[in-house]
Amino acid sequence: MRVVIVTDAWLPQTNGVVRTLSTTVERLRAEGIDVHVIAPDDFRTRPCPTYPEIRLALFAGRAVGRKLRELQPAAVHVATEGPLGLAARNWCLRSGHPFTSAYHTQFPEYIRARAPVPLSVSYAFMRWFHGAATRTLVATPSMQRRLEARGLRNITRWSRGVDSELFRPL
Repeated sequence: MRVVIVTDAWLPQTNGVVRTLSTTVERLRAEGIDVHVIAPDDFRTRPCPTYPEIRLALFAGRAVGRKLRELQPAAVHVATEGPLGLAARNWCLRSGHPFTSAYHTQFPEYIRARAPVPLSVSYAFMRWFHGAATRTLVATPSMQRRLEARGLRNITRWSRGVDSELFRPL
């Protein structure tokens, strides 16, 4: 089985999204699953305004589509709502390939804290973006309730667990 994860957040960044995805890749590979990651380091990037540590791969839609066609994945997971995630979502819809998505961050609130964009506009984008996914993965019951209250559907909890190699009870 071949799985492709498409993400705008990847190494060398250090954050919860990258940690979740890198652990997921590690665990899937340990199960013998062929996992490929399409990430910003595959493309020319620009720094994200207000968060330059995040590099955005702008105008990579054709290249993402080409990579997905070449890889012929059994499953596609669109991990982020950025340019690469959007390109993968669009490819999946055009080619009739189902995909899952994930809601890692309170993205509308993040945008609102940095720009005068109404939450209603950002949540409309979230409904549009994630609404095409077979399932949207979230980490907690409270996040699931919050998103459902904002009109998002097909939400499934994704328990990410604790790394028992790193964290051990005394």
